[in-house]
Amino acid sequence: MVRLATVFLWSCWLVLGSAGRLRAQAPGAGPGVAVPNAPGLASPPLPPPAGQPASAPRQAGRTRVLTFETEPAERALVRRLHPRATVPDSLTALRTVRELALALQADAYLTASADGIRWERDTVRVRLYVGEQFRWAYLHNGNLGDGLLTRAGYREKFFRRTPWRPADWATLQERVLTEAENQGYPFATVGLDSLQLTGRDIAGRVVLKRGPAVYFDSLQVVGTSKTKKRFLTKYLQLTPGSPYSQQRVDAAVALLRQLPYVRLRAAPEVRFARNQARVYLLLDERPSNQFDAIVGLLPAANGASGVQFTGDVTINLRNLRGGGKQVGLQWRKTDAVSQLLDASYLHPNIFGTPLEVGATFNLYKQTGNYLTLRPRLQVSYPTARAGRLTFFAEQSSSRLLLDSAAYAQLGTLPNYVDSEYTSYGLGYSRANLDDLYFPHRGLFVSLQGGVGTKTIRRNAAISETLYAGVNLRSTQYSFGGRAEHYWALGRQGVLLVRARGEGLFNQQFFLNDLFRLGGLNSLRGFTENQFYTSAYGVGTVELRQFTGPEGYVFVFADQALLQAYTFTTSQLSSRALDSPTGLGAGLSFRTAAGLFQFVYSVGRSQFLNTGFSLTNSKIHFGLTSRF
Repeated sequence: MVRLATVFLWSCWLVLGSAGRLRAQAPGAGPGVAVPNAPGLASPPLPPPAGQPASAPRQAGRTRVLTFETEPAERALVRRLHPRATVPDSLTALRTVRELALALQADAYLTASADGIRWERDTVRVRLYVGEQFRWAYLHNGNLGDGLLTRAGYREKFFRRTPWRPADWATLQERVLTEAENQGYPFATVGLDSLQLTGRDIAGRVVLKRGPAVYFDSLQVVGTSKTKKRFLTKYLQLTPGSPYSQQRVDAAVALLRQLPYVRLRAAPEVRFARNQARVYLLLDERPSNQFDAIVGLLPAANGASGVQFTGDVTINLRNLRGGGKQVGLQWRKTDAVSQLLDASYLHPNIFGTPLEVGATFNLYKQTGNYLTLRPRLQVSYPTARAGRLTFFAEQSSSRLLLDSAAYAQLGTLPNYVDSEYTSYGLGYSRANLDDLYFPHRGLFVSLQGGVGTKTIRRNAAISETLYAGVNLRSTQYSFGGRAEHYWALGRQGVLLVRARGEGLFNQQFFLNDLFRLGGLNSLRGFTENQFYTSAYGVGTVELRQFTGPEGYVFVFADQALLQAYTFTTSQLSSRALDSPTGLGAGLSFRTAAGLFQFVYSVGRSQFLNTGFSLTNSKIHFGLTSRF
């Protein structure tokens, strides 16, 4: 797209030329004095040739003092710009003088120029003319709507009795053109009209020539991607027949990089014809359907000999039938008595709108103790700047699994109870990673917050007197956030800095209310779900060295701060502040069967009274297959 933005209009050159002519007629302007005009404002004369009587002979490599001869009132202004005091050669001297003249012109001294340079043996003397500072008398709205000028940042007070700086005018032009091209006029031009010069005051009107109105025609996919154009049109919000918007085209790059099943070969291309714009997307298919099988080895609990196995199996099917639909299923066995099941479904472009509807289901079972079910329904809106705004409704329901006879013998409430928690909230996420799976640079941010009512239900097998003093109905707040930043170090190095945290706020907690922390996906160096906490934060620093497009070795450090809880056999007994640390290293590389991963880590915690020890180390390895 062609954008015609004139930074300094022909009318301004006329102003500067007039100012130069006025100075040429001033008394005392003798021969040999350069007339300051626009084309030669920043071009001081070249050094005289060798042998000229008026100058000392030049000597290569001699450092000279650079001095500027100006009016006494202008010396403070020149010193404020901090020009070089010494120069090693004539080229540096010319460059310094040019930069000083340009700096003065940028500060509204439009007629500033170097009138002459004298080359002496140890000194370079520059006769500098600064002149007056030009200013806006006013800048009125010509034919632009007030709304367009307001969105472009125009305020009348910014252009009334203020210095006439070319950068300010160029910025206003750029913003007006940006607004115009986002409203269907990509070939608009903007300029000054009714220009008036009174002394050093400049007045005029800003005028926009919109050019032809342009509308989106269609979306074309070039490449091997099987993704349907209908889905991409709604997802990118490039609807045929709608006014052309450069902002939408620019945002398409970041939005497409969030899709795991396409690979963007190049930025979208736009072709204009007959007041229509056709957008070409250069997309290739990318293996994204996922099957993971990870096995962990941990020391046996309670001091027993041997080891115990944990498992993690994940299945993700993405871009079903090319329409962007996604289905996910994950099963995890965190220890000998705990199991977790996650299921998810995402349906984009519901009812032909850009909205995405998603549903998730979480099941957590602690054998012999309790079962928690957590269904969630959410609606997301992809924003124009590659963000995603989400509204969700979630319900968490826990019930006890012990035999009724065991409950009847309890003298106090157990550390888990029958409860329900229904919450509603908002979330926002944004990503500009250069690659979704193996990022080298970029930022990812995700935030969410919810509020709801927590209800504790009396269990018929437990004595009602045990519930005395327990608030059966209360308001509970929840917050969560995650931020990741990737920096490329050299050609193959990547530095990852991550911060994540969650918090629950309520008057009382039971074991099945709390977050579970620890393990490969949260705090490495510790057993899965080893910590129970109501609030935590985890910071991670990870250094990766890539050995290929999809392979790297890494070292990491995880540092957490959390409110840890301990439990007796029957109830929640105490809490303490802890700062566990996890250290380790690992590798990931591509094989014929998939992506192989290996992680070795150790952990230290004051709360658990454990230190860095090879006997308590954790090993995780697995294979990820994408098809």
